[in-house]
Amino acid sequence: MSLPSSPSSELKFLVFGAGAIGTYIGGSLVLAGHQVVFVEKPKMVEELKAKGLRLDLTVDERRNTKDVSIIDSKSFIIEPSLEDALKYGPFDVALFALKSFDTVSAMEGLKPFADKLPPLLCLSNGVDNEPIIARTLGPDKVIYGTVTTAIGRRGPGSIVLEKLRGVGIAAGHPLSEKLVAAFDNAYLKCRLYPDALSMKWSKMLTNLVANPTSAILNMTAAEVFADKRLYKIEIDMLKECLEVMASMKLEVTDLPGTPVRALAFATKLPLWLSKPFLSKAAGSGRGGKMPSFHIDLYSGRPQSEVEFLHGAVVREGRARGIPTSINKVLTETLLALTNKETPLEEFAGKPEKLLSKLR
Repeated sequence: MSLPSSPSSELKFLVFGAGAIGTYIGGSLVLAGHQVVFVEKPKMVEELKAKGLRLDLTVDERRNTKDVSIIDSKSFIIEPSLEDALKYGPFDVALFALKSFDTVSAMEGLKPFADKLPPLLCLSNGVDNEPIIARTLGPDKVIYGTVTTAIGRRGPGSIVLEKLRGVGIAAGHPLSEKLVAAFDNAYLKCRLYPDALSMKWSKMLTNLVANPTSAILNMTAAEVFADKRLYKIEIDMLKECLEVMASMKLEVTDLPGTPVRALAFATKLPLWLSKPFLSKAAGSGRGGKMPSFHIDLYSGRPQSEVEFLHGAVVREGRARGIPTSINKVLTETLLALTNKETPLEEFAGKPEKLLSKLR
């Protein structure tokens, strides 16, 4: 089977899912002339075949357009199964950006096709996904990546670019530099990083801020930071992660458009001095949305990524003899709410209740 033609120098991408990241990156690659095949649920496949993709990229001044980009379905392929999608191979790279709690089950589905799959560029949050992919498909089949750009999803195959920051790709894989060039040419603002783990842990550090606290207490990040006691908890939580990173000899690394080193430095400042910086970072970093843990919890999603973010800090700390009591309590409390072992109203709007557990 053939794809829409493109210059021989371009790459052929397989994209798992047309969610926010898949639509933004996959669609941007289509606009740049690359060949892209999406794998999606059957219901969404029919819808996207009928109406195509819709990318509102107008905040990116480099694109020099005030119009929303409509990508006709003739410009890409979308299939309801991996088996069907692989008929358009061989592919150079696959984009993998699922929630961390879906990685293990996704690997079970991919395992039978291991020989036909290209290397996976993993853009998922957390630090556990790439090792799982490597164990399942082989170490040569995984490329470490991260996304700091804020993207809003308006509907199936429809996104809005809220704040352009960029994409990070780790060096060390034969395709790394070629991918950085391709992403950069697609206006994705990509940067190569020499240390994969420093890159991934630095991104995770930014994901920790006001995430479980907001979900547990049903408060915005601004409301969390306005409470001096809760703000100190946020700082101490970050300090635990930084101590774990230091024990692993990982460097805090600035990510595209994201001054992570300044975030780490802020934890050393007096609370009154660091608060304005962290407050701005927590609010603007999510494009004005509630933190992801809050969205997942209050939409009734039966799983939470807290186990793979704050929980990863706890597991690595335990292995290295480093106390991570705040991350542990936040992880356990949010999981209990997610699993409906504890009702939402138990902690909603009740900082004292959470603080009593953290003392």
